Amino acid sequence: MTDSTESPDLSRRGGLTRLKEGTYGGLFAACAAITLLTTAAIFVTLLSDAVVFFRSIPITEFLTGTNWSPNPAGGGQAFGIIPLLIGTLTVTITAALISIPIGTLTAIYLSEYATPNARSILKPLLEILAGIPTVVYGYFALVYITPALKATLFPEMSTFNALSASIMVGIMTIPMVSSISEDAMSAVPDELRQAGYGLGATKFEVSTGIVVPASISGIASSYILAVSRAIGETMIVVVAMGAQARMPEVQQAILGIPFVNPADVLFESGMTITVAMVQITGGDLTGGTLPYNSMFALGLALFAVTLVMNVISDIIAERYREEY
Repeated sequence: MTDSTESPDLSRRGGLTRLKEGTYGGLFAACAAITLLTTAAIFVTLLSDAVVFFRSIPITEFLTGTNWSPNPAGGGQAFGIIPLLIGTLTVTITAALISIPIGTLTAIYLSEYATPNARSILKPLLEILAGIPTVVYGYFALVYITPALKATLFPEMSTFNALSASIMVGIMTIPMVSSISEDAMSAVPDELRQAGYGLGATKFEVSTGIVVPASISGIASSYILAVSRAIGETMIVVVAMGAQARMPEVQQAILGIPFVNPADVLFESGMTITVAMVQITGGDLTGGTLPYNSMFALGLALFAVTLVMNVISDIIAERYREEY
């Protein structure tokens, strides 16, 4: 009798559970589909208008041109992306040289050396840097960093320069490296640490020789994320670096190999791809014109760069991921 009375209830509960699980699964699948459709829509939008642009400007001229002047006063438009790439790579590489080592060392301290109380205070404080508006970073670089550098180390530096902008972009991306890397290091099992200590390793040797290699996939992902963020930064660059697309002077080395003087790139103003897009939209823009369509070509180039960076991140994560 007990089994016969409980069986309908159990069956009803099982049906409700399956219905809830199916609803949740459908909701999650819908969210994933929205994300993929949004990405696909952005790509199609960029590609459709970029194709119109490339019908007028050959893609080889766009990728190899050394002059960018979409709205010249006296005519003679030029759409060479090389000056913009130089500005973008200058800011990205210099910022990475700041954020990657500082962020990684900060993550090691938070994960291996800081006490739980110190970590609970320092990590939220560090992540506040990621919430500061980027325009504030830009004005800080223009008003404080540049005058300080000109008064001490580089008196020949221009008011608008790539170095100050790169320093602030690097500071802005430190929380991305430190937070994600610290999470990856904290996920390493304590058994690995104890095994290292049992073999006589010091805390520094355990941190650098065991914990960091074991969490290298997460650390590499944080690097790619920070670099991708630096590539797409706009406000810091437009405020501190200026908006002048200039091709640095190519010099001849002793062995005949051409090179660019780093001071000519870092201490002078320049323009990144994102700043060029902002500059185009800030003028008297008419839909269907070459400058209008060039925005989508630049956006497609940025899309391709960030896509490559994310694919590299996934490959590294899959290659070195550890299962615990």
